[in-house]
Amino acid sequence: MSSGILQVFQRELSCPICMNYFIDPVTIDCGHSFCRPCFYLNWQDIPLLVQCSECRKSTRQRNLETNIHLKKMASLARKASLWQFLSSEEQMCGTHRETKKMCCEVDRSLLCLLCSSSQKHRDHKHCPIEWAAEEHREKLLKKMQSLWEEACENHRNLNMETTRTKYWKDYVNLRLEAIRAEYQKMPALHHEEEKHNLEMLKKKGKDIFHQLHLSKAKMAHRREILRGMYEELKEMCHKPDVELLQGFGDILHRSESVLLHKPQPLNLELSSGPIAGLMDRLNQFRVHITLHQEEANSHIFRYEILRSMCIGCDHQDVPYITATPRSFLAWGAQTFTSGKYYWEFHVGDSWNWAFGVCNTYWKEKNQNEKIDGEEGLFLLGCVKNDIQCRLFTTSPLMLQYISRPTSRVGLFLDYEAKTVSFVDVNQSSLIYTIPNCSLSPPLRPVFCCIHF
Repeated sequence: MSSGILQVFQRELSCPICMNYFIDPVTIDCGHSFCRPCFYLNWQDIPLLVQCSECRKSTRQRNLETNIHLKKMASLARKASLWQFLSSEEQMCGTHRETKKMCCEVDRSLLCLLCSSSQKHRDHKHCPIEWAAEEHREKLLKKMQSLWEEACENHRNLNMETTRTKYWKDYVNLRLEAIRAEYQKMPALHHEEEKHNLEMLKKKGKDIFHQLHLSKAKMAHRREILRGMYEELKEMCHKPDVELLQGFGDILHRSESVLLHKPQPLNLELSSGPIAGLMDRLNQFRVHITLHQEEANSHIFRYEILRSMCIGCDHQDVPYITATPRSFLAWGAQTFTSGKYYWEFHVGDSWNWAFGVCNTYWKEKNQNEKIDGEEGLFLLGCVKNDIQCRLFTTSPLMLQYISRPTSRVGLFLDYEAKTVSFVDVNQSSLIYTIPNCSLSPPLRPVFCCIHF
């Protein structure tokens, strides 16, 4: 084979980013191929759309299969380079003048067949050099995949802590305003209780804000450690076979230690202290709600959107959901056009539920609409993710960082004040009040539960 043809052959089997023979090659939809580690490292911070570095075409591909054919060809090219290297005069066995073909797994020395049978090495395990090199490279690639998965999880967690830190003070202030407004409806004798509850809320809010900053710093530091280890393993994979075998050392052990002690997102929870006399006041407006039960594959409770918000990452980064959710809806027979009303639902230990009020538009359009920010839908809901559950309210869609009610939840609809309030009945505490509601009558009660 002429040197020109050989160079073309080598170029076709080389990654255009690192200029080395492919390791774990992937081919994107424009037809160009890259080493998977190069693809990951170049485009890890671009969530959806990336440009091919060769043709500049855009691609949305993220989870790519290994190009097996290209991987085999690159492996053959490495073997050819290995044999060319081992056949050189300076690499011959100095004792027997034979080509070194074997690798000792004990001391990683390169031996000719006669040396591998000598008294010094006869009890050691040996294997052909090209086999040993590919086996070590595959071990590195497997460890790199674990590191990358960990890096992606850490990236999602860091995004979550960053988002929560950004909005935490505003959230605490909203809770303070809602609780203060509730106390203003109570007799003056509750002043000391109000002062105590608000001061405790402020203190807890400041403590959590400080913890969020520490958590962010830990995850940012871990991001650099994971990326550094990943790049070190990548560089080792790209080394020529002989250098790979002799420099392997303790790199796998160090990479395993990096995977330990990963920081987890904080479990944020503010206390929702009891408000004396709250339930007595609300029960003055109690009504009995009759539900019309029906089963529907409704999008009124768009699980994937809520779950993406609850784990604090972009919708496209939500881990794949294998189970198919079904929504079970129950609509209230009554409608409300003015006045004040209070009713309760029993949620028990259920996960993935929502209840509240909506205008008639939602009952008619629930197959096509979703709850992320639309008007006329006022819900309290609970969504469970892989680690914990989250409460949320709508209009606008907002997380509620308080403990999940485990028995009865109440709803107070006040047309005059244009508010919808949710309470934890057992704790006699306010969950949240949605202010400045666009209450377009008639409003109808709704209950929704997700099952998988």
